[in-house]
This record gives sequence, structure tokens and C-alpha cells, in this order.
Amino acid sequence: MLHRRYLREHPEEVRESLANRGYDDVDLDQIVAVDEEWRELKAKGDDLRHERNQVSSEIGQLKAEGKDEEAEEAIARSQELKEDLQAVEERADELESKLEEALLEIPNVPHESVPVGADESDNEELRRVGFDDLRELPAEVTPHYELGEELDIIDEARGAKTTGAGFYFLKGEGAMLEHALVQFMLDVHREQEYVDLFPPIPVKTTSMVGTGQLPKFAEDAYRIGGSETEEYEDDDLWLCPTAEVPVTNMYADDILLKEDLPLKHQAYTPNFRREAGEHGTETRGIVRVHQFNKVELVNFVEPEESYDRLEALLEEATEVLERLGLPYRILDLCTGDLTFASAKTYDVEVWAPGTESDEGPDRGGRWLEVSSASNFEDFQARRAGLRYRPERHESAEYLHTLNASGTAVGRVMVAILEYYQNEDGTVDIPEALQPYMGGRELIEGHEPVGESAVGAGKKD
Repeated sequence: MLHRRYLREHPEEVRESLANRGYDDVDLDQIVAVDEEWRELKAKGDDLRHERNQVSSEIGQLKAEGKDEEAEEAIARSQELKEDLQAVEERADELESKLEEALLEIPNVPHESVPVGADESDNEELRRVGFDDLRELPAEVTPHYELGEELDIIDEARGAKTTGAGFYFLKGEGAMLEHALVQFMLDVHREQEYVDLFPPIPVKTTSMVGTGQLPKFAEDAYRIGGSETEEYEDDDLWLCPTAEVPVTNMYADDILLKEDLPLKHQAYTPNFRREAGEHGTETRGIVRVHQFNKVELVNFVEPEESYDRLEALLEEATEVLERLGLPYRILDLCTGDLTFASAKTYDVEVWAPGTESDEGPDRGGRWLEVSSASNFEDFQARRAGLRYRPERHESAEYLHTLNASGTAVGRVMVAILEYYQNEDGTVDIPEALQPYMGGRELIEGHEPVGESAVGAGKKD
């Protein structure tokens, strides 16, 4: 959340930020007008309160002096001031509530280093890693969803049957690979001095508001016990869309100490998103689904350290891909592609060679986003009440929050299945993962079960 003083003192910067981000549904002039009226009413309320206190103190003195008529006039004036003050305070409270709601709809102001652009096509590619020494690929790389079905390690049909479209089963070596990736990522980040958390999966509305998921993106969330678009209360629960939500909010309304920072947490969670605006973009496979796993890295830092920490956070996230030997690239997101709460974001995209894309590299395949390393500055901290005390005798200040996926497990699996596949349809297991796969070096698949497999010619 932007500080209302910042909005008041820098309206043109906020206006430029909204334009650069492509937000045309925020009436900034109306918000500024509401703030101005609120401040006028607060000043008027202070004047009325001061006058009423003066009149009240005069009443006793007038009575003591026997000036009963003047005392009655003072009493009447005190009552009049009380009624005026009540009306002013009620209107001020109404405006403050309106102002708070409006501020929740204003996105963060991008850092000055963020490139200005309309959408993802204007993101700036900073570098590519791992393309100088690629492994030899099959003449035609099989997309992960076909390969997963052939090996019987990914079962989308039965996932849709039990739960719905966008959900899937992993089986045998597929499930083992998912578990292996999670444990591998956790171990990598423990080496980077991250402290493990295992957070609750349902989160309150207040927590979703604190990190910026609500109210702007309610349609993408899974609400427990009601439609996500119906009116909701602070204590209503939602399925975790990312571990960023519970982990960031665990320190809500606390005051941390300077010596606590930087505070680095990692958390593995399943995550749930409706992907309300993405219907039809992925009809097969496990790239864009409604339930997925990832390891999230959340940092709490002093303000002056946050941009150095962002660069370090990016390196911590990409170390996973480095150790797995997966080619990837890093993008500096433009203003039009930043998330609502972010001031600056680097996207990490792994190369998946099995599905062609117009936006993919010249050698074919496509890019899959597996991490977004973001600095939110004090935007989330103001919404959630995250503060620290620079010195024990000093006033508490808002800290800065950052996070990155470390990384998105399902999409890394897609990259492994496509990049490490062999001509015979088997898949080499990256050396770094083999200890987590019971020493296996190869994914060979399983024989499918059931009469339907016989009918399809997949089983004798």
C-alpha cells in the first residue's frame, strides 16, 4: 500500500506509474479529493474539540460565579459543539474507510530502473545461461504431456475425473521426481541459510490483503465456503495461492529487531489458483494448472539493503537450475508486466524444447517461467503491518519484503522431461537429483493398468 502522504505529495509520480502499468480504472483525482476533504474534516474536528473543551471548562466557573444564564448558554453551546463534532467525525470516518479501500486498489510504484513497457513483449532479456554446451537432443523432442502419458507417469484424465480440468495425477517415477525436486530445492536453499517453514495452507482474507492478492485478484483465488466474487469478511479463509501469503504475514503487526534482519525463510506448499484470465491458453500438460507445488523464498530486510538482496535472491533461485544443468534466461520485467505489489521483478525462464512457441528461442521450444524474484519495498509491509526497530531506542519503521520461487516444481519437471529425454523415450535423471531418486539414473516408465489400456493397445 502506498502511504497516503506519498500520494498527497507526489500525485504526478503516481499518475505516471498508473499509466506506465496500464491501469486506467483508478480515479486518482477522486482519491486525492477524498484525502483533501478528510484532512479538512480532521482539522475542523480538532478545532471543534478544542472549543468544546474551552466551553466545558467555562461552565463550572460561570456557575461558581452565579452567572446561571451565561452558564446555560455555555451548556447549550457545548451540546451544539458535541453534535457538530459527532457529525464531522462520522463523515471523517466514512471518508477514511473510503480512502483505505481506494489505496488498496493502487499498485506499487515501479523502481526507477524498471523499463517502461506495455506488456511482456517489452521485457528486457538480461542474459541466457547454459546454451553454449547443450546436450544432444532427439531429432524430435516429445512434449512432456505426450511423453508423460507414454511413460504412464502423468495422468491428466484421471485427475480431471476425480477433481476437474487443471488437476492431474503423478504416478511412480513421476511422483518420485516431484518429491525429489522438492527435497533437492529445500536442501539447496538450506545451504543458502534459509530457515524452513511449513505454513498453514488456508489463509485469512487479511493475509491475502496484506500481500496484495486481494481485493484486486479475487477471481483467481479459491475461497473456502463461498464464491470468490461474493462479499467476504476479514476472517474468511482462502486456499494458499503461494507460500508468500502465509510466510509474509506470519510477522504481521510484529516489530522485528535490526539484528533479526535479513530474515530468510523458505517454505514448500501446494498452491491453488483458478487462472481466471487464462482459459484456453494451456489445454494439455502441467504448465498452467489449478494446483501446483513450489518452494518459496521470502526475505525481510532493512530498506537500504533491499536492492542488493534482490540481486542475491535472484542468484539463490537460479542456483537450482544451475545444479540441474537446465538452460534458462533472465528477464527484467517492464512496468506493464509487473505484478500489482512489485516495485521491481526479475523473471527466470527455463528452456523446454518440446513445444514450439513463437516467443521461444531460435533453436525451438519455449520459455517457462519458474521464478519471479521481486522487491516489494515497503508496499506489503504497510498493508500487513511489518515493522522493525533500527535501534532499541528508536521508533519502529516499515521494513522491505522480497520473494522468489525457488522454484516452481511442476515446470522444472516439464523442462527435465523435455530436455533430458532420449531417442528411445526414456529420460535421464540429472546427476544432482539421482541421490533423491534412490540412485536411479533413468526414468523408464510403467506399464499402464486397467482394461482401457488393453483397448488402447498399451497393454497386452
